[in-house]
Amino acid sequence: MFVKVFVFLFLLFIFHHDPADAQKKKETLLSEKVTQMMEWASKRSVIRMNGDKFRRFVKAPPRNYSVVIMFTALQPQRQCGVCRQADEEFQVLANSWRYSSAFTNKVFFASVDFDEGSDVFQMLNMNSAPTFLHFPSKGKPRRSDTYELQVRGFAAEQLARWVADRTDVQIRVIRPPNYAGPLLLGFLLAMIGGLAYLRRHNLEFLFNKNVWAFSALCFVLIMTSGQMWNHIRGPPYAHKNPSTGQVSYIHGSSQAQFVAETHIVLLFNSAVTMGIVLLCEAATSDIDIGKRKIMCVAGIGLVMLFFSWLLSIFRAKYHGYPYSFLMS
Repeated sequence: MFVKVFVFLFLLFIFHHDPADAQKKKETLLSEKVTQMMEWASKRSVIRMNGDKFRRFVKAPPRNYSVVIMFTALQPQRQCGVCRQADEEFQVLANSWRYSSAFTNKVFFASVDFDEGSDVFQMLNMNSAPTFLHFPSKGKPRRSDTYELQVRGFAAEQLARWVADRTDVQIRVIRPPNYAGPLLLGFLLAMIGGLAYLRRHNLEFLFNKNVWAFSALCFVLIMTSGQMWNHIRGPPYAHKNPSTGQVSYIHGSSQAQFVAETHIVLLFNSAVTMGIVLLCEAATSDIDIGKRKIMCVAGIGLVMLFFSWLLSIFRAKYHGYPYSFLMS
């Protein structure tokens, strides 16, 4: 009987865990993880992670900090131009947070490259890059913790708004000075001023209605193609699936677009406009009747062909649109 009691007490001693000791170990582990993350962040604003680091510092508890991760494919063989553009904006955002006076260990920024952490991509069933995910300090990521890249673009300012919405951390984006725009504007103004000076005795071209009509037409075509939306949202030029290598130039949703898409629409609108101009010239010009017929046929062909392509793009973005012309 004494032996049984002794064995019972011995086993109870072995398997008994003091809650205070368990809490102390948890706090020690958490402190070590935070210290390590802060050390990495002091060297690189965007912490580079592989599978082991991701499982230990992001997936495994305990964790009292949020991690915003960009899943990307930056290796040259992946040929992901969008990934490089997104990486530049992500670096701007992370640097703005790292070197701000409000920097704390509440949020960290990290990246996982496909060639360094393909197991992480498989773990998360991820088949496209770049992708931004927020891993909250408590609980599992929700649907809103996945950044809508194709809708909002990857501009640092848009990412900062999303981070603020998910973490309540306000980040003031500070970009390094870029003198390309002012220099280009100054060069353009100098060219215009030089041209006006050289032709100071003959400024009739300033009153040429064709020059002003062409300038106004270019401005309208640029604005109607979506260039201002690109400037505000900062969407990617195109989207390439790293698994299949397929490149998409037209966004499949009516709520977003790619930069390449605006260039295509600009080209098609310009062609339709040129067709209308040719038809007007064919109807009102005094040139030879044979040339007028050629202009008429060319104008009709441009309008029909490119307007049909415009409708095809519209149908691809607005699913269920019933109308088409020449091609579906």
